[in-house]
Amino acid sequence: MIDITCKKLTMSYSAEKILDKIDFTINEYEKVALIGLNGSGKTTLFNILTSRLDYDNGTVFVNKSKKLGYLKQIDDFSDKDTIYSVIEEVFKHIMNLEGLLRSLEAKMSNPKDGEDVALIMEEYSAVNDEFEKLDGYSYQSRIKGVLNGLGFKHDDFSKNINKLSGGQKNRVMLAKLLLTSPDILLLDEPTNHLDIKSVEWLEKFIKDYKGTVLLISHDRYFLDSVTSKTLFLNNKHITQYNGNYSYFINKRSEELELQRKKYIIQEKEIQRQKEIIAKFLSNGRDKKVKQAKSREKMLQNIQRVEKPEEENNKISIRFTPGLESGNDVLFVNNLSKSFDDEKVFENIDFNIYKGDKIGLIGPNGVGKSTLVKIITGQLSSDSGEYNFGHNVNIGYFDQELSGLNPDNSVLDEIWDEYPRLKVHEVRGYLARFNFFNDDLFKTIDNLSGGEKSRLSLLKLMLSNTNFIVMDEPTNHLDIDSKDVLEKTISDYTGTILVISHDRYFLNKIVTKIFDMDSMGITEYLGDYDYYYYKKNMLNMEEEPENRITKTELKNNAKKEREIIRERQRLKKKIEEIEASIVKLEEEISELEGKLCLPEVYNDHIKAKEVNDNLENLKSQLEDEYYQWEECQNSIP
Repeated sequence: MIDITCKKLTMSYSAEKILDKIDFTINEYEKVALIGLNGSGKTTLFNILTSRLDYDNGTVFVNKSKKLGYLKQIDDFSDKDTIYSVIEEVFKHIMNLEGLLRSLEAKMSNPKDGEDVALIMEEYSAVNDEFEKLDGYSYQSRIKGVLNGLGFKHDDFSKNINKLSGGQKNRVMLAKLLLTSPDILLLDEPTNHLDIKSVEWLEKFIKDYKGTVLLISHDRYFLDSVTSKTLFLNNKHITQYNGNYSYFINKRSEELELQRKKYIIQEKEIQRQKEIIAKFLSNGRDKKVKQAKSREKMLQNIQRVEKPEEENNKISIRFTPGLESGNDVLFVNNLSKSFDDEKVFENIDFNIYKGDKIGLIGPNGVGKSTLVKIITGQLSSDSGEYNFGHNVNIGYFDQELSGLNPDNSVLDEIWDEYPRLKVHEVRGYLARFNFFNDDLFKTIDNLSGGEKSRLSLLKLMLSNTNFIVMDEPTNHLDIDSKDVLEKTISDYTGTILVISHDRYFLNKIVTKIFDMDSMGITEYLGDYDYYYYKKNMLNMEEEPENRITKTELKNNAKKEREIIRERQRLKKKIEEIEASIVKLEEEISELEGKLCLPEVYNDHIKAKEVNDNLENLKSQLEDEYYQWEECQNSIP
């Protein structure tokens, strides 16, 4: 059953087209990601689907027999509203039924003169049946479960909602939405303001959710975990990929490479034809001129291969410390910090060495940002000490982007910091960070969050820093910008300490995880996935009921060896399939080039022969991709 479909949907703001004849379909129970660059029109599409925005042309179908749920703007709350009371509104009908049951119970236990107890009992039975059908006895535990999952402690439930931050209010509204249990769920950046533990809870919730989900998110790990279809909104059009984010990335990369090859082949042939035309025209004979005109007409009618996206339109810069630090970068011993009478953290001990790339993680409110502000000299500690090693030059990127002058233009912001750079050098660096033409003269105050992030990153990369401390650097960045930021940091030869909730980002760049909680910091060697595996193993070892016998250990080891052998077999098969795919794509590209040759397209028999071979190869390629996907999904 189709839950959402759009056909030839077109939408413009003034003269600027935002969506141009887009087509897609979402079936019942599918979990679908909508991705694209910032400003590509994702939120506009959501607003159209939820009838908050009109569109110009096309058709939009949302199944009217289904309940649609989406995050609305934060409500105006009364001074008496608490977190719990706001969430309880979802179950107002159930609460009314519960009140009626209590009233009927009182009547049954103490009937008044003339009241028919049998009728009261009959009404009680009917009301109780409806109450049970709505799962009324569990609504309070459901509220507590969702609030706990989204990071609220039991002590928070009674807090006045008007005293919460914007991020906390958003979490309350998300909890309210999830508890309404709509049939179709639309989520726009649902992992914003959530710590890693809460995101993991939300992942499980959506995986188990018995409904259709369409979500916008820059959290690639989250998308990989919960979605099975990807809609890529790019250049006003949507392309559908039947897989998660990683599948989309691989497929998209293959498509761009194939398009690049086709483009190069066609451009070479067009250039060759132009040279022949020029030669014929210079000959001056009528016959040659006619041939030249014929070829010119052929070139005018040829279906041009669109030039593939240029990689240099994305952030792309490599930076190396101008000054090399010693091996010992930072020693921290017994740090503690309190604000007024509230202790933020204590007993913080860790060491950082040259070349370390460390991810600092932990629940919201545990003091991660406070810790890095102490290290970077913005706050003082209550006790303990920290010492930097020889030649350590620290640079700080904070999530508030406080290092920017709001009155400066983009160009002046870089020039003021680095006055020795020439104008063409400044423009070149800014271009690599997607600042072109009029963008250079925008004031900082008028930039979007993502633009401010890019500018702050550029300032940091131009500095002589050899120890970079970052606080949520992927906030406000679109997926393409994150990819290039990861490559930049991975290639960086200095030392990095980064606070991040972006698990995909952590997997790409860190070599250690510092897990911070109320008891201090625990160090794990490896990326986020290794930390997650290791921590779960340690938790299992701490539970007596989960301890296993030697025989079980031996059996587990045998199973592990079998899994490793199977994994190796599948990886070898994948390599063979990938080699076959490359060969087939080269053959396809060669045949597509032949179709552009006059001796082929002017000869019907040759053209048919080449085209038949081309279709056969494309069929083989499709089979190979299917086998590749099967093997990838089968890897244990």
